[in-house]
Amino acid sequence: MASYDVIVIGSGPGGYVAAIRCAQLGLKTACVEGRETLGGTCLNVGCIPSKALLHASHMLHEAEHNFAAMGLKGKSPSVDWKQMLKYKSETIGQNTKGIEFLFKKNKIDWLKGWGSIPEAGKVKVGDETHEAKNIIVATGSEASSLPGIEIDEKTVVTSTGALELSKVPKKMVVIGAGVIGLELGSVYARLGSEVTVVEYLDHILPGMDGEVQKTFQRMLKKQGLNFIMGAAVQEVEALKTKTKVTYKLRKDDSEETVDADVVLVATGRKPFTDGLGLDALGVEMTDRGQVKTDAQWKTNVDGVYAIGDCVTGPMLAHKAEDEGMACAEVIAGKHGHVNYDVIPGVIYTHPEVAAVGKTEEMLKEEGRAYKVGKFSFMGNGRAKANFAGEGFVKILADKETDRILGAHIIGPMAGDLIHEICVAMEFGAAAEDLALTCHAHPTYSEAVREAALACGDGPIHS
Repeated sequence: MASYDVIVIGSGPGGYVAAIRCAQLGLKTACVEGRETLGGTCLNVGCIPSKALLHASHMLHEAEHNFAAMGLKGKSPSVDWKQMLKYKSETIGQNTKGIEFLFKKNKIDWLKGWGSIPEAGKVKVGDETHEAKNIIVATGSEASSLPGIEIDEKTVVTSTGALELSKVPKKMVVIGAGVIGLELGSVYARLGSEVTVVEYLDHILPGMDGEVQKTFQRMLKKQGLNFIMGAAVQEVEALKTKTKVTYKLRKDDSEETVDADVVLVATGRKPFTDGLGLDALGVEMTDRGQVKTDAQWKTNVDGVYAIGDCVTGPMLAHKAEDEGMACAEVIAGKHGHVNYDVIPGVIYTHPEVAAVGKTEEMLKEEGRAYKVGKFSFMGNGRAKANFAGEGFVKILADKETDRILGAHIIGPMAGDLIHEICVAMEFGAAAEDLALTCHAHPTYSEAVREAALACGDGPIHS
């Protein structure tokens, strides 16, 4: 029986980062992982492979729509789907091998197999039981479905199956207009599929800024995605040659059907804690099936902590990483901290969508006096040169103090541009601080400065 200071269960972004930080802080650490490769959902069947396909399909879109205008003549490339999947797999391999290297470098033991906690201070992997002064549960989440829908990962798929289809479908129905549905829907739309998104609510991207929702849906429609809004899916029926989706429109209860070759169920994710033995251990859970923790990621059972998708908060890889580092620091006797008010969210479509902090809807609900600084990418020289003038930067600031309260970006490199605003918010900056900072020309980031200027006397280029 091996004995450790910390055993982390799960090697996704939360788990592997927690393990590395524990080791760096001098704690003898092991990490339990049942997959053949490290990295969890994110690296194996989530963030990384989906970004590879988003990148490849965006390159195809550029070749088909913008190359000729730049004087790049010739036939548009055809899609070699097998090669595209190979490129995706190689991308995954490079990343998962990278984590293996980091484990070796930091002397972290990889306990291969699925873990459970038979009692406090013990972790069972396969037939072996290991002792641990501290246990971090970082088991992540799994795709959730709707009642009565049978997933076979071939014609009715979650995001996992959607990354491994045998061929590009002629028709695809996406159930759910959240981040995963829109990202993967846009991949297949670019590759030639007729994509229809069926959403229960009347708007896409629940929880995002209202103006972003409306503008982005218009953009996606222009790109060829069809939307059926306010529709409750009743049934998904796999027939011999097609799959039939039946939905009921909420406005009048009328039933309709839509056919597809492939149906992607993208109705969110739920914590994955099956088989851990948390019930028997007496670990408190929330009514949504999440592990209940205090402000230092401790459960009600001594020495057992939890982080990432299996606890409350946004199910984001970078939120899990932050919690992993902070939890490791708490265990090592230091002060771990996560600022939950400054966690960015990004959608990696084209254009990208990024957000941090409050939306206008939240601020109105709070009755807070705020001002809006907005700048369109059409006024940005670099964006226009790169056929990327769609979208805007919007900064929300306190009306009295000018402190930045939130930001919302649709446009080129939005996922990278948002971090300038995150750093500013972390330091409690005013919009004027951003406006007074010199930004290189010509860059997309000038649009952020212009939006900050718009919170004051006005932008220069609009």
